[in-house]
Amino acid sequence: MTVTFADKLARIPNYEPGTSLDDAKQRAETEDAIKLASNESPLGPHPAVIEAIAAAAPDINRYPDPEARLLRTRIAERCETEPGRVAISNGSCEILLAAALALCEAGDEILYAWPSFSIYPYMAPLSGAREIRVPLTETWEHDLDAMAEQITAATQIVVVCNPNNPTGTYLPAEQIAAFLERVPKRTTVILDEAYIEFQAVDDPAMTVDLLAHHPNLVLLRTFSKIYGLAGLRVGYALCSPQFRAAVDAVRQPFSVNLLAQVAACEAILHQDDVESRIERNLTERLFLDEGLAELGIEHAASHANFVWIDLGDRDEDDVVAGLTKAGVAVRPGAALGGPGNLRVTYGTRQENERFLTALAGAI
Repeated sequence: MTVTFADKLARIPNYEPGTSLDDAKQRAETEDAIKLASNESPLGPHPAVIEAIAAAAPDINRYPDPEARLLRTRIAERCETEPGRVAISNGSCEILLAAALALCEAGDEILYAWPSFSIYPYMAPLSGAREIRVPLTETWEHDLDAMAEQITAATQIVVVCNPNNPTGTYLPAEQIAAFLERVPKRTTVILDEAYIEFQAVDDPAMTVDLLAHHPNLVLLRTFSKIYGLAGLRVGYALCSPQFRAAVDAVRQPFSVNLLAQVAACEAILHQDDVESRIERNLTERLFLDEGLAELGIEHAASHANFVWIDLGDRDEDDVVAGLTKAGVAVRPGAALGGPGNLRVTYGTRQENERFLTALAGAI
């Protein structure tokens, strides 16, 4: 007799992470490959964060605070809310998967736009729910009207990624507010804002203000992107105390390690550094916009730290192969639900110049 596994495994997609730097070097015809495939920050953490990690390292023989009290307090102070309304997680992915487990059962529905963040397709298979995908508009934006029309009595979770990954498009907070008015109070709306700091349309506090009027709203944010802590995996949710208790009930204890908590606690104190990172990202965004225009390449309007490129009638595999040989790793669109496109993270100026040169040779 052989070991049997749960049928739901067959429904779970195979996550394809961005090419690692080591893999990019092995596949390139150059020794100095660069990675623009995973939406990581090209900048390391603030120096004070490195110092805080080093100071805490001798204590890693002890478990971290399971409630992450100091970090929750600092996030609450920054977002002008209460610590009881802050849930800490091992990246925002953990909150998403925990929400599906805590809120959904067989017969329920999880609704989201597509293409969007590649973790969303995991939520339904893990919880036994049914997924409903709503296509993005022709300009790669969420179609909130179409999403609202798809909500039924079975809809337990609606996920809106804003700015959207992988397209970088953004819907103003006033549109999100209008959408929330159309969603039944029994349905949880998860507003995934992993890239919220990069957009220049709204103050990120505008969606935080919506929490007071919509107890069914959950905001997801992260330290992986703007703070440059992707390798430590720290995310958080701004939510009702009831939602926090629900996701905590289905997660393992100590899911956010000691060094991750220490790093995030220090990083959030340096908002001047955050502002300089935002400015640098905007500068590189404009630089790539101009470079792509000169090459005749169209792209979605980005409000994040990456750009969604339309390859037109060019073969995606051929372009990716050409970039790979030139030592430039990007994310193919087919793996993200958008064949015929590329997602390219904004790097340093030198990296962005190199990408444009490589792209010119690959097309």
